[in-house]
Amino acid sequence: MKDQTKIIAALLVGAAAGAAIGLLLAPESGSELREDIADYVNDLVEKTKDKAKVTADDVKEYSSTLVDKAKTKFNGVLGNLSDYKEEAEDKLDEAKTYANDSYNQAKSKFKGEADDLNSSIQNS
Repeated sequence: MKDQTKIIAALLVGAAAGAAIGLLLAPESGSELREDIADYVNDLVEKTKDKAKVTADDVKEYSSTLVDKAKTKFNGVLGNLSDYKEEAEDKLDEAKTYANDSYNQAKSKFKGEADDLNSSIQNS
């Protein structure tokens, strides 16, 4: 955007300089020439202000749109993270239950084997 602004400014300055040179070379009286130059410069300044205002408004609107898009995207990501958190908590609960069940089965099997071994030792 800065390059575009520089180009526009350079064109405006060039146009103003060309118009001023043209007016200086024109066969008019000094007071008429100064008045014409002043009118032209004032018109040029007004046009530049109008262009700058439109550009500033466009930038403001564009930035507002970008902010809105970023908010929407961020809220979507937060929603996804919340879903993933719930899913991870569910998987963790399942893993704890599975580990606890496996531990109890192994403990029961080990106790059964130990009881069998103890019985066989006592009967021998």
